[in-house]
Amino acid sequence: MATRTIVKMPGDGIGKIVLEEAVRVLEAAGFRADYVEGDIGWEFWCREGNPLPERTLELIGKHKIGLFGAITSKPKDEALEELDPALRDKGLVYSSPIVGLRQHFNLDICVRPCHTYPGNPLNFIRRGPTGEPEEPVVDVVIFRQNTEGLYGGVEWSNPPDQVYEALKTHPKFVKNFGHVPREELSVSTRIFSKKATYRILDAAFAYARENGYRSVTLCEKPNVIRETSGMMYKLAREIRQNKYPDIELWNTNIDAQMMWLTKNPEDYGVIVAGNMFGDIVSDAFAGLIGGLGFACSAQFSADGVGVFEPTHGSAPKYAGYEVSIVNPVAMIEAACMMLDFIGEKETAGRIRKAIAEVILEGKVRTYDMMKLPGAPSVIEHGAATTRQMTDAIIEKLNSA
Repeated sequence: MATRTIVKMPGDGIGKIVLEEAVRVLEAAGFRADYVEGDIGWEFWCREGNPLPERTLELIGKHKIGLFGAITSKPKDEALEELDPALRDKGLVYSSPIVGLRQHFNLDICVRPCHTYPGNPLNFIRRGPTGEPEEPVVDVVIFRQNTEGLYGGVEWSNPPDQVYEALKTHPKFVKNFGHVPREELSVSTRIFSKKATYRILDAAFAYARENGYRSVTLCEKPNVIRETSGMMYKLAREIRQNKYPDIELWNTNIDAQMMWLTKNPEDYGVIVAGNMFGDIVSDAFAGLIGGLGFACSAQFSADGVGVFEPTHGSAPKYAGYEVSIVNPVAMIEAACMMLDFIGEKETAGRIRKAIAEVILEGKVRTYDMMKLPGAPSVIEHGAATTRQMTDAIIEKLNSA
């Protein structure tokens, strides 16, 4: 295998822990790379006023591939309080560095797989027709538009004159909000572009065909959010008719989908949604396969930049434990998605097989898999440490 350079971005909290465990697994599987560290996260906001320094953007722009751990984000006022006092009067405003990465490199395609691991005690279980327990197999891949919508960052409090006057041209604004003092208004926009919407829909259909899924489910709210969700549904029908007539198109509303996913999750294959609803539905399906300890994510651009991460947060409380107890599987799975992206599918497959064997065997389980509260004492109750879980996966790799 050719050696390449990977930008490691540990970020904050447990991101620094699980990322190193993923690298250990990659090396045990025989994947060779040069790793350079990219600065990102809360400490760089506090110290420099920028959680995503330009030097990190340059590294990713040069090497194209990034492995990302986790970040800490806090509300506007709290972020300002923790900023270096010397920087507080310079008009700096905190914004999420991972959102910044997505927008800077146009990482508009986000893929979040949610697959059941047999033997995982956290798998979703329901009652069958006669009351017997059933464990449906979840095999869902969510395609989330990653750069637009509610996360696009186009928003105001006490909107300026031009914005306020533009809003007043809409009769519903005048009727419902015209009596509200402007200084009491906050506005967040939900902007969809046709080009980006087409791209995420086409990617979802293409993946379904390439991987043997029979359906693509559009999970939006076109009956209420008529312009943006409506455009997405219209384009989905056109794409399916013109390019993918062999793939069924299902249309569900986000609220109804939250109900149905615990009723019949095995019926769904590929799901596609805008930014906010894709975030929601991917976390919901992650809950059916064991939670955020098993949820990974890939995001990539049309010109070959890819960033891979677990979807969990930085969990600073857990990062402070003398011995780490967090589940590293999501981060290791994210590394597997990176391997898929760069054409190392055989290596990714071996790692996934090792993870599956450890989980099915059931001898090594982190505290979440044992349904214990997250405290240092879980080790005394038989929970594996973060390193022990990684060691077990490496042992399976070595014995294959």
